[in-house]
Amino acid sequence: SNPCLPLPVLQAAHCQMIKDLSACLLGQSLRVDCRYENKTSNPLTYEFSITKDNRKHVIHSTISVSENVYRSRANVTMHKNLVCLYLQSFTTSDEGVYMCELKATNDYTGNQSKNITVIKDKLEKCAGFSLLIQNTSWLLLLLLSLPLLQAVDFVSL
Repeated sequence: SNPCLPLPVLQAAHCQMIKDLSACLLGQSLRVDCRYENKTSNPLTYEFSITKDNRKHVIHSTISVSENVYRSRANVTMHKNLVCLYLQSFTTSDEGVYMCELKATNDYTGNQSKNITVIKDKLEKCAGFSLLIQNTSWLLLLLLSLPLLQAVDFVSL
């Protein structure tokens, strides 16, 4: 049986809210994608941290205070079911175990976290460009239909 089925309430509490944590290189920046399943409309708080030399350093957080050395280089964007960390001028000294921690306000399941080990040489480039290529046909269609739309407007005048 699937423990994520919401029948026994106690079991549902252990369902993982964070689905996936991945990292990639975007130019000179590190991008860490923390994908989650939104089970509640409550506001979401997050924390991105790195553990290196057995010490945890908070990079960007709404839960606790982030370290100055990272705060100036980091920013976070939130989309539907995705919290994205961008760390600028990423170098080998930023290698370590990155953790994404999420918490929904008033959620009894508590903090959810996931780890990923980030090593510069092993990072893939972010897939932003391939996404662009997939969307060109859609863009072309849009561009081709523009004169048509203008023509229709012209007729209606």
